[in-house]
Amino acid sequence: MWRGPVVQARKNAVNAVKWKIFSVHAKLISIAAVKGWDPDQNPTLATAIYAAKKAWVPNDNIDRAIKRWTWEDKDAAQIQEIIYEWYAPGWVAILVSVLTDNKNRTVSSIRHIFTKYGWNMGETGAVSWMFHRKWVIFIDPKKHDYDKIEELVFETKAEDIIREDDYIKIITDVEDFMETEKFLEEKSVEILESKLDYIPENEIEITEFEKALKFTKMLEAFDEDEDVNLVSTNETISPELQKEVDEFIEKNTFRT
Repeated sequence: MWRGPVVQARKNAVNAVKWKIFSVHAKLISIAAVKGWDPDQNPTLATAIYAAKKAWVPNDNIDRAIKRWTWEDKDAAQIQEIIYEWYAPGWVAILVSVLTDNKNRTVSSIRHIFTKYGWNMGETGAVSWMFHRKWVIFIDPKKHDYDKIEELVFETKAEDIIREDDYIKIITDVEDFMETEKFLEEKSVEILESKLDYIPENEIEITEFEKALKFTKMLEAFDEDEDVNLVSTNETISPELQKEVDEFIEKNTFRT
């Protein structure tokens, strides 16, 4: 019973996620095109186009995104990136990157989310000094031996390789990402995911359930905001506590 509405809701959710992914990549391309419309002469644009195609963004979307900043599409509102910096007691820090054509709308939305979950706004530079802008490549350790991946990484310009429980993480400078990923793929390495991120210099653990719950709900709210490009934090939550939080959210989420 009620299978129709539930299935439709799921389809809507999938479409919303796809739309946001396409939208974010288009905005990144628009911003990169400011430095020049030719990807052969603009490495930032080349990387943005490469990442968009990896995410299956249609070529028409990519072309329209380039035209935004070359003024060929004179009716399109121009996109800008804004970084918001916030912190919680204990110096748990967060950076929120937004890509927007309406700063007033966006700042109101972002401020509302932060205030709702009890965070304090920081001045520009208050926490950004704790982070470094990098590309991160994720590899499944169940499909690839860490030692072999490490040997391959030594042949690239990647800055670091880190072994985690669920993935192998390779960190590269922004300019070296595309070359590094293509090299790995040529060596038959399957990439789980790659993304632009801000890497914290150190991490702060959240150990209280209520704080972990608010933090998780806040991240969900950012994920749903159409203007949010990426969210980077220096927090860690133990797998056990995160599981407890996720189960609580699932149990208390109203479903049709």
